[in-house]
Amino acid sequence: MAIHKTAIISENAVIPSSCEIGPNVVIGENVILGENVKVIANAYLEYCEIGDNTVIYPFASLGTVPQDLSYKGQKTKAVIGKDCIIKEYVTINRAAGEDGAITKVGNKCLFMASAHVAHNCVVEDEAIFANLATIGGHVHVGKGAFLGGMSVYHQNIRIGEYVIVSGFSAARMDLPPFCKADGRPAILHGPNTIGLKRRGFTPEERKNIRDAYKLIQSKIHPLSETVKILEEQYANDKNVMRIVDFIKTSKRGIYLARCNDLADVEM
Repeated sequence: MAIHKTAIISENAVIPSSCEIGPNVVIGENVILGENVKVIANAYLEYCEIGDNTVIYPFASLGTVPQDLSYKGQKTKAVIGKDCIIKEYVTINRAAGEDGAITKVGNKCLFMASAHVAHNCVVEDEAIFANLATIGGHVHVGKGAFLGGMSVYHQNIRIGEYVIVSGFSAARMDLPPFCKADGRPAILHGPNTIGLKRRGFTPEERKNIRDAYKLIQSKIHPLSETVKILEEQYANDKNVMRIVDFIKTSKRGIYLARCNDLADVEM
């Protein structure tokens, strides 16, 4: 185990011998590190679990008290997966609420400098937060989503899998799977074609997703009728059905770009 002499480590921290702990790192109460975790320097950790091979860069702050006035010291934590990269000044808060609540980050996620994950969020595998991307409490981020630099997200919204959002956007409503979104508010701009191709989606799968979004963003039918049409036409397409299910279960609603108009659409 390589622990720098200036590091401050709580007696109840669990740190395997394969870990590296750099200068001026503070590891407080109730921290569990996986194998080969590297905490480079000046980071602060408490009330968190860190998966194998994750690298934590200087001045990151993980598992700290949530920025929620309802929090009264309950026994909560942040759980961060394997093979993550957590860059400088990233903050990931532990959960608010009852004992046992968690903020959860999946495997192979990248958090660029100064990104923020608030209390009770769920971030699925392979998500990428560019610099200063910020999500409020109870946000769910789907697998492989990319949140652009300086983009911000209202509490309680959902961001679907493989969504890409441009920098400096702001979302207060849900963003369905596989889409591109841009603006303040973040509005749909069709499918994330390049991202889906990189992820191995077939030409037919990409075409069906594209056609589904064309219909969703058109003025031909109300959204409720559009959903029914998609259910009938693409019942055997798992990806289109994910979009349909996401829209049907949305509690915040979604923003649609319909020609030159903005439409708040809630199901």
